[in-house]
Amino acid sequence: MKLFSAVTSSVIAILLIMSLSEAFAGVSVSIGQPGFYGRIDIGNYYPQPQLIYPQPVIIGRAVPGYQPIYLRVPPKHRNNWNRYCHRYNACGYPVYFVNDGWYQNVYAPRYREINRRPMGPPPPPVRPGYQNPPPPPPPGNRPMNRPAPY
Repeated sequence: MKLFSAVTSSVIAILLIMSLSEAFAGVSVSIGQPGFYGRIDIGNYYPQPQLIYPQPVIIGRAVPGYQPIYLRVPPKHRNNWNRYCHRYNACGYPVYFVNDGWYQNVYAPRYREINRRPMGPPPPPVRPGYQNPPPPPPPGNRPMNRPAPY
């Protein structure tokens, strides 16, 4: 009986550890990808967003003078905003919910276009008026009229 309880508790512990490791797996989704939910910056690069509600939604005490926040959130979060606004640090802020179709068809492609990074290392900086000295010749190709440097 003791052996059975020891084996059972070991199996439960192993399963618990495995489930916790899966829960903390490093999954990263950034702006412009389909699974991203959160604050988006409209700026001057994007056309006016299509909104779910024409008026901003404010939960809690409104903070005067703050600019509205544009968010893409799942429908469940939008419908129960008073329950989820703290996850987006948006309680007390005027929030506009953007249409999912606008995000996927307009915002995300434009964001990826603007924030595209070139592949490879960046070129070395160029200083005005400075020229890099020529590289030294290979050891076997020393000019004949110069003595060896040692």
